[in-house]
Amino acid sequence: MTVLEQPGAYRPAPPPAWQPRTDPVPLLPDSEPYRLLGTGADLDPGLLRTLYAHLVRGRRYNRQATALTKQGRLAVYPSSTGQEACEVAAALVLREGDWLFPSYRDTLAAVARGMDPAEALGLLRGDWHTGYDPHRHRVAPLSTPLATHLPHAVGLAHAARLKGEDVVALAMVGDGGTSEGDFHEALNFAAVWRTPTVFLVQNNGFAISVPLAKQTAAPSLAHKAVGYGVPGRLVDGNDAAAVHRVLTEAVERARRGEGPTLVEAVTYRIDAHTNADDATRYRGDDEVGAWLEHDPVELLERELTERGLFDDATRDGAHEEAEEMAARLREAMNEDPVLDPMDLFDHVYAEKTTQLREQAAQLRAELDAESDGQDGHGGQDGHGGAAGNAAGGER
Repeated sequence: MTVLEQPGAYRPAPPPAWQPRTDPVPLLPDSEPYRLLGTGADLDPGLLRTLYAHLVRGRRYNRQATALTKQGRLAVYPSSTGQEACEVAAALVLREGDWLFPSYRDTLAAVARGMDPAEALGLLRGDWHTGYDPHRHRVAPLSTPLATHLPHAVGLAHAARLKGEDVVALAMVGDGGTSEGDFHEALNFAAVWRTPTVFLVQNNGFAISVPLAKQTAAPSLAHKAVGYGVPGRLVDGNDAAAVHRVLTEAVERARRGEGPTLVEAVTYRIDAHTNADDATRYRGDDEVGAWLEHDPVELLERELTERGLFDDATRDGAHEEAEEMAARLREAMNEDPVLDPMDLFDHVYAEKTTQLREQAAQLRAELDAESDGQDGHGGQDGHGGAAGNAAGGER
């Protein structure tokens, strides 16, 4: 006798006719990436010029940061060359009180939001985990672990709404991050709580060396939104005007209390994953060359020219400002930072734990002993040791 055959056993009645809780059709993305440049659409000339200036500056920023890695001034740099339209648009669509949640590749977005270029590189230089005050520019710490910052964006947006604050959180992630559990959790919480959050997926074709086809069988990453009851938008990530419009609509929708949006921007990473990567091992020159013909800077320059909005003064002004920024960045990065190993213990908890106090005391004793040893051997300057760094010496 089975359990269901026993007297008094629970026997479920046939289920009622199933009806979807949400009509999926309005949530589906377009079949092709949304575009504006080259379509004759009505576009604001002032916005196009602003986008162009930021793109030129962003391209120069990427090249300068890459050069700094070759000079030993940066430990690593994940370039966003080719993705500047996404980076710039993400920063420009936000109000001053909104929050940006970047990944490790999104230093340009932080700079476009107003952050000092050198401060944005603190993590990649190895000086600090976050070399800037997140509250000053409303930019969360750069997230190196994939997608772990997405639930943080949802939590901040939810908390702000509970407090009655007019805040939208825009979180940036790569296509590789959509394969992480944090991506699922963030989208699910955001959808259920209808948080004012916008998720921007920069689909640049590869998660380091893993192509998108080996990550997902979905028609697009934007289609994943439907599974959470969230609208999905698919946009040409190299069309700065289109990315700006789609993100603007998503931010406004979130601000009206209508919940999150998942935006997939189809773009391409022209440079290697980082300066430590050999991209020739997993992609060919022909593929890169095809995307170079769809360069976001050139697309916008062509659009401005066709509309009679581009001249030598526009081009020269943008490039001169970009060169001035690069010069300031070089100057700042050529200065050796003052490092104190004791800082390791100052920003972990509001009040140091017993273990932290013990570890701090142990390190202090080691530094003091090292300093005493150097003083007793001819008064070395300490530039090569931890005590020298603690005293402000060069690395």
